[in-house]
Parts: sequence; structure tokens; C-alpha cells
Amino acid sequence: MIHGCASAAGTREWLGFHEPLTCAPLGRTQLMVSRAGFGGYRITTGVGEHARALQHALASGINLIDTSANYADGGSEELVGQVLAHMIESGELRREAVVVLSKAGYLQGQNYALSQERKHRGEPFPDLVPYGEGLEHCIHPAFLQDQLTRSLERLQLQTLDVFLLHNPEYYLGWALKKGVSSDDAQAEYYRRIENAFRHLEAEAAAGRIRCYGISSNTFPADASEPQFTSLERVWAIAKSISKEHHFGVIQLPMNLFESGAVLNRNQPSGLTVLELARQKNLGVLVNRPLNAFTGNRLVHLAETGEKTEVSAEEVAERIQALADSEKVFISRILPDLGVDSNLGARIQAQLLAADALRQAWRSFSGYDHWRQVRDDHLLPRIRGVLKFLDAHAAGSRELSAWRDAYTGALDAVFESLGGVHAQATARRTVQIKSALAAADPDWAGEAPLSRLAIRALRSTEGVSCVLVGMRQLQYVEDVLSELNNPVVQSNRQAAWKRLAQLI
Repeated sequence: MIHGCASAAGTREWLGFHEPLTCAPLGRTQLMVSRAGFGGYRITTGVGEHARALQHALASGINLIDTSANYADGGSEELVGQVLAHMIESGELRREAVVVLSKAGYLQGQNYALSQERKHRGEPFPDLVPYGEGLEHCIHPAFLQDQLTRSLERLQLQTLDVFLLHNPEYYLGWALKKGVSSDDAQAEYYRRIENAFRHLEAEAAAGRIRCYGISSNTFPADASEPQFTSLERVWAIAKSISKEHHFGVIQLPMNLFESGAVLNRNQPSGLTVLELARQKNLGVLVNRPLNAFTGNRLVHLAETGEKTEVSAEEVAERIQALADSEKVFISRILPDLGVDSNLGARIQAQLLAADALRQAWRSFSGYDHWRQVRDDHLLPRIRGVLKFLDAHAAGSRELSAWRDAYTGALDAVFESLGGVHAQATARRTVQIKSALAAADPDWAGEAPLSRLAIRALRSTEGVSCVLVGMRQLQYVEDVLSELNNPVVQSNRQAAWKRLAQLI
């Protein structure tokens, strides 16, 4: 158990050691945080690279960690706890210096299984939202109490600095599907938030959390959107519970393409969500700074690192080489494995990719689409089959030789497809950088697009911290390079308007 929590003096002192790393107050919490925080969405225990990246970020002055109970099915919190325990025990870090944030609301993986067990016992979590297969959502006090206990155990913490309701608007999406009227859905939504806040006040009084808030994708949305979350109404709820309430932090998406937080006057008072948050002295954490959704597609705001001198002929040649390797597998390797016909057919279906890629490679909408197909569909299934083959035919020289040839052919195909689709991304990057320079001179420069995208956010008045996925050391170094570049935070609404027009 790691005792204590982040403190105003501890965070200021730690950041003072790492000047000129830029930092800011986290709203009314009185804590000081680095302008970029370590996003824990894709980290998990057991991956040494993730642990090294987090340790390097903390040792270099990045002192806010964002995670959630559902990230890597709890593995993200476990990794954070392991790294914190190691660094604090070794004297590299003091608990008072680092702000740890986690969230609850999703029931997936272990939480979904827990929910089904409780239903079987006749003790379901109250106010459960059955959103879809393998996915439920809940912000009822009974669930929040359970999740906070589990999060503290995984994080090895006595006290969590910030605890957020994780996308509570899932209820509104479910209510819309069910045909619940807008007025009834809104009334029930804010009733649930109030119920959660009352419980979180008790958790703060008990010392298990220091403050609480909401992470919502719909804070910046139009007020007319069915799933819109009104910060003004949320603030009123907190004030109605106690004048000394502990509602202190919000989290929302914002990036070069999604600028609703700074431009959309969606509050009843006519303010934007950033303006209202600043007026109420709330800490504002920005997520998805480098992953923008625009025109129903994902745009990754970073250079690809791929070579772009790739021709269609080269792609065709490499796909043919992969096809030839797959034919060797079907004709010579598979028959010697001794598996039945059904299993053999499944292995082929999962492993063979050349024909599908030959037909589909031109249809990818861009580099980000190709990368998503590669990482979420192709690689997992191919790696699964190769792992099975390694275990099934250990010691086979013929299989080993084929495996080396096959993975080499596959890597060559992936390299060529990445390069050909990166060509359009490179052109788009030049256009975005030009738009940034025209929108605001502080957003111009020769830095990589990822750094300029973070700079635009961290230089915007009202933003406390930008959450960046840093699961690799090179990502940490990229963020550190940006944070050591001083830039004044000011009202940049006019610049965001120009950028929206240019982009």
C-alpha cells in the first residue's frame, strides 16, 4: 500500500526540479501538473516497454497519470501501481509529487463477468445500462464503490487523487435507442449523476479520493444533441450537494479537427465548456489530442515514419511473394501438421492474407485506415496462428525455415502498403502544418505534427493538461521535447476559428 496523496507543495516542488518543463494548476485542486500527462489507455502489466516509458516520463517531470478500471481490463492500473511502488520505494519519486487519476463506468471483460454473476445471484448492479453484447455501463454508488476498491488495490494506493465518471452519457445513448423521450432521459441522466456525486462526496470524506469529476465525450457537443452533457447543469448539481463540494476536474476530447470545447457556445449561459470551466476554476484534461474523428474517419495527427517512395508495382510484387509463401504452407507444411480438416481450414482462413490484400489494398481510405486494419484485424489473427504453429510443431526445421520466410514476406508487404498509403498522409501533414502556421504564429515551426498538435492545445487558455499515449520511450521523448519549449497560454479562440476554416 502506497500511503498519502498528491499535494500542492509536493507537485510544485517536483515540477520545480524539472524546469523549464511547462506546468499549470489543475483548477481548484491546488495541484500543479505538467502540461502533458501520461495517458494509460494502451498500456498493460507484463510489457517491459510500457513500464520503462512510464518510469522515464515520471522521472523526467511528467506528473499526471490518466488510467481507468477498464483499460486493458485492469492491466493499465496494475502497471501504474507497479511502477509507482518501485519508484517510491527506490526513492526516485515521492507520492506527493504525482497526480494519479482513474475512472469507472464501463463493464467489460472482468467487470462484465462480475455483472453476469451478480445477475445470476439475483443481485444485479442497480441502474445498469445493457448497452450491447459484452458491454454494460453503470455509475450507481454500489458499482462505483466496488470499482474504486478494485482500482485502489490494483494501483496499490491508499488514496486516489482524481476519480472520474467514465462517459456517463452511455445512458443517454441507450435511452435514445429505447425510445425514451428527451425530457425524461435528461431528467434521469442528471438524477444518476447527482446520485453518483453524493456517493463520491462520501468517498472524499472517507479519504479514498481527493476530488472527483466527469470524463465525457459530449461536453463539447451541440446542446441540441441527444447525448449532450451540460457542464452548467453538472456544476449546479455539485453546488446543490455542498458548498464545499469536491467536484474539481473534467475530461473531454479536443484536437485540431475537433475544437468544439473552445468554439461551441453550448452552455445555457452562452459560454463554451472551456470558458465555463475556467470561470468555475475546474481542472480540464484533454484526451484524444492526436486522434481526430472527422468525416466519419480517424485521422492520426502525427507523421507516419514510413518511406513514401513506393509504387503500385512494388506492392503487387510483394503481395505475390507473400502468396507464394502461403502456397508453400498449404502444399508442404499444413499436411505434415497432422491436424483434422476442420482445424486445417480454420488455420488457413486465419493465416492466408495475400488474396484479400491484393483485392483490398487500394480501397483503404488512407494510412490510418490501413493501420487500423493491420493492427486490429490482420496482425492479431496471424500472430495467433503462428503462436499455435510454434507450439504444435516445435523443433521442425522445415516449419522454422518457412516461418522465417513467411514473416519476412509479410513484413515486406506491410512496409510497402504503409508507404503507399503514407504518401497521401504526408501531403495532408504539409497542409495541416500550413494551416497551423496561418492560424497562429506560435503554432508554426519545423517540429513534428504531433508536437504542434499538442502545442495548440497546451497554449489554449482553460486547458490544464493534455493526455498523450506514451507507451514507448520515443513517444515520451517527443512529448518532453515539446514541454521544454516555452509557449504562453492565452485566449486563442480567434486562432481556433481560423484553423477550423482552413482545415
